[in-house]
Amino acid sequence: MPESVPVRCPVCRREHLFTAPSYPCACGAPVAPPLDRRSAPSVVTHRTWDDDWTAVRCAACGREDLWPQPEVSCPCGTILRVPVSGAVRPPGPSVPAGEGGPPPGRDEGPVPPWTAFRPVAVRTARDAVTAAALCLHRLGHRDIRRADQRQPKGIGLAGRGILAQVDPTAAPASARDVECLWLTALSESARSVYFSLSGYADDALRIADRLGVPLFVLGPSGTPRPVNGPADELVADRA
Repeated sequence: MPESVPVRCPVCRREHLFTAPSYPCACGAPVAPPLDRRSAPSVVTHRTWDDDWTAVRCAACGREDLWPQPEVSCPCGTILRVPVSGAVRPPGPSVPAGEGGPPPGRDEGPVPPWTAFRPVAVRTARDAVTAAALCLHRLGHRDIRRADQRQPKGIGLAGRGILAQVDPTAAPASARDVECLWLTALSESARSVYFSLSGYADDALRIADRLGVPLFVLGPSGTPRPVNGPADELVADRA
């Protein structure tokens, strides 16, 4: 069961009870980052890819992979990074401009059919972000980067006119998750796209169809599978 720790905001002094999110390991067991109760949370003032990830070992199989660094969004507007016991700094960047393709901003011509998509195997949350970024690149978005605003759930990716949410958690995405993404994208005059490793609840599928939010599921192979009408239309537009 994921552990919970009290987290006090150093700005407004409000205390939160934070529960570490769990993610599915490649072996199928849920993995949650071990929270450090003895260290104080830090205020996030500047984001880097390395700081957004931490290495966590699966207790079931011993596999060590990279997962999102736990964070708490305080109502006062402060974002707190919750310390993890034995955290290891991850190497290298997470989101490539494209797999062997041109750098962002250069036109590589017509996008090949969806069947030509070359996926990356998804074993960790970081793999899921990479797979989603490659998918968005294939759909014509060459300037994908880490979203400036942290998503309530999962990891945000942004590009010109697009805001995507990558949800690597073990629970299906809810209607609230989809609606929050849609509202955030609406405020930025962008289109929203949702990627999930664990699928979607029935109410999430209904509200996504109503709001026109494309929904994709990322399987172990990393190939994005459209699961609603807006996603089918998005793929068809770029096929």
